[in-house]
Amino acid sequence: MRNVLIIGAGRSASSLIHYLLEKSNEQQLHITIGDLSLELAQRKTAQHPNATAIQLDIHNTAQRQSVIAKADIVISMLPAHMHIEIAKDCIQFKKHMVTASYISDAMQALDAEAKANHLIFMNEIGLDPGIDHMSAMKVIDEIRDKGGKMLLFESFCGGLVAPESDNNLWNYKFTWAPRNVVLAGQGGAAKFIQEGKYKYIPYNRLFRRTEFLHVEGYGKFEAYANRDSLKYRSVYGLDDVLTLYRGTIRRVGYSRAWNVFVQLGMTDDSYYMENSENMSYRDYVNSFLPYHPTDSVEIKMRLQLGIEQDDVIWDKLLELDLFNGKKKIGLPNATPAQILEHILNEKWALAPEDKDMIVMYHKFGYSLNGKEVQIDSKMVCIGDDQTYTAMAKTVGLPVAMATLQILNGKITTPGVQLPIRKEVYEPILAELEDYGVIFKETTLPYLGYNPDKIAVE
Repeated sequence: MRNVLIIGAGRSASSLIHYLLEKSNEQQLHITIGDLSLELAQRKTAQHPNATAIQLDIHNTAQRQSVIAKADIVISMLPAHMHIEIAKDCIQFKKHMVTASYISDAMQALDAEAKANHLIFMNEIGLDPGIDHMSAMKVIDEIRDKGGKMLLFESFCGGLVAPESDNNLWNYKFTWAPRNVVLAGQGGAAKFIQEGKYKYIPYNRLFRRTEFLHVEGYGKFEAYANRDSLKYRSVYGLDDVLTLYRGTIRRVGYSRAWNVFVQLGMTDDSYYMENSENMSYRDYVNSFLPYHPTDSVEIKMRLQLGIEQDDVIWDKLLELDLFNGKKKIGLPNATPAQILEHILNEKWALAPEDKDMIVMYHKFGYSLNGKEVQIDSKMVCIGDDQTYTAMAKTVGLPVAMATLQILNGKITTPGVQLPIRKEVYEPILAELEDYGVIFKETTLPYLGYNPDKIAVE
């Protein structure tokens, strides 16, 4: 039996573990699942004879190195900043490694050692990053193989609530880490290139500069720019491309309403609010508004932000119970962003019967034989239930498939890498179709600059 070690048994690991257990007899695999919570790890084994659950504290160096030394390949499903010690152990004990996380500078620094030891450190092999890389490179390579020249690449992805579970005014629920949603877009201006011109959107304007998208059968969406669209320009071989833009998908109207929180300062995570534990929801909102001897919190907020009483944004704010003067926050020494996350969690948590949805949308513009052409590639994936969500499926399945491909000698290029080579993306994209992750491509005349762009100034 070949031993696969999975470190981290959280929500995104469900489909990954299920896939490997289903393949375990045929592929001669034993799956060791390590998590700080033994109960969680045991639950994920589903009492399968080819699985072992262990309590694992990755800060316990001796224990961590002991289990890594016994593995044939290591999968880390921990947060990105926790990968590096595991990666160093994998080099010491000569083990391949797979993660779904972005390649950090610290991980990239291990590239030479990984190559010297003929080790594959596959990263960014989840959803976004992951399926976005693979599905994009497939089409880009096909265009290049025909002799085409890339003119435009736009890529969008979003974790959303499925239509049948969409029952709030925001058309949104948390399907992934709520903290990441609250802090989205912070840490510098969004950067991209459009029609050969560099463009920058500062955080305070980010949610008022969106692009409309239409997906057949699912209606209209909007997307706001990701932080740095330019970092994959060289990786994708798109140094000469005229337009390169990556964005996050939401339902239309979400961004305009979210901008209220940004403008008030509720998404700030840089300071702690005094007496936050005893603060009511109403007190929290009022703390960002000017003092007035007679005006109510509601009136002050509408005046401050220019929100009319019949604006749907106002209804969205009321739906969150933001002006409740009795409900206590109960979080000591909390930042504004932590308090906002706490309030939203109550309203935006997926109910037990809810399903989530992943939407991915790529646009490719290129010239070939004197003609300019555009390909739109769209993928929608609906979750099965609260365990096998669309997010868990699209993050975990590519990780699992890459793991098997490495174990079976199908992926052979050593080093710290992301899945942009044909040896990686071709078999994984083909197999993902068996699990409902299917891209539908449409060819149309090249549109160039998209007239659906909104630029609200």
